[in-house]
Amino acid sequence: MLENISTIIVIPCYNEEKGIAVSEYSNFLKNNVDVLICFVDDGSTDFTIKILEGIRIEFPNQVHIYECEQNGGKAEAVRLGINYCNQKYNHKYIGYLDADLATTLEEFCEIRDYIKGDISFCFGSRIRKIGSTIDREHSRFLIGRVIATFISTQLDIKVYDTQCGCKVFTKATAELLFQDKFISKWLFDVELFHRMKNHYGKEIALTKMYEVPLKLWVEKGDSKVKFTYAFKLWIDLFKIGQKYKKK
Repeated sequence: MLENISTIIVIPCYNEEKGIAVSEYSNFLKNNVDVLICFVDDGSTDFTIKILEGIRIEFPNQVHIYECEQNGGKAEAVRLGINYCNQKYNHKYIGYLDADLATTLEEFCEIRDYIKGDISFCFGSRIRKIGSTIDREHSRFLIGRVIATFISTQLDIKVYDTQCGCKVFTKATAELLFQDKFISKWLFDVELFHRMKNHYGKEIALTKMYEVPLKLWVEKGDSKVKFTYAFKLWIDLFKIGQKYKKK
């Protein structure tokens, strides 16, 4: 067990051989010796594992690779990685980021630093404002705003962006939220908010969560979430609402 690790970043990976910026990971790890990155390979069929192995060889004490037996989707990859790390390591904070680093590793740590006092769950938000750079395809932005409004209504919480792939938790909060499997492979983030509400009650849950506008978010490559999912998405949201509304 590594005693000097304070923070773990779980990175789900599925066929990411063209999207993993090795130099960005290397530079970050050199300058952040208290951070461990756990790459979760979700049954990739390309050379993702070889690339990840190269990073692990360079940083054997700061990189772990968790290999899923088969592709189970982002939600389960993140859940398995977080639960594995919570059992194996003695850390304070744990969260997840997308492998393409649309949100930088450095900004992940800045968001982590908002965890203090009662706050135990911080998440990045892709708010377009003066002073920030949020580079997102316009059609995805518009569709995302419609979906985000519906999600906020379902949750009965004034939240701008539940779906940004940058979230950080205290270890104890992560143990609570990731114990059970999720309904949706892609909308599991919504379930995290429902679980916070159901466990603590709405008012207390709101004192434990903090939304942080990102300084930089750059869409890179093709999203794993296809436009065709926009139809199934509403079914998933309905199922999520039904599961959590009476608990």
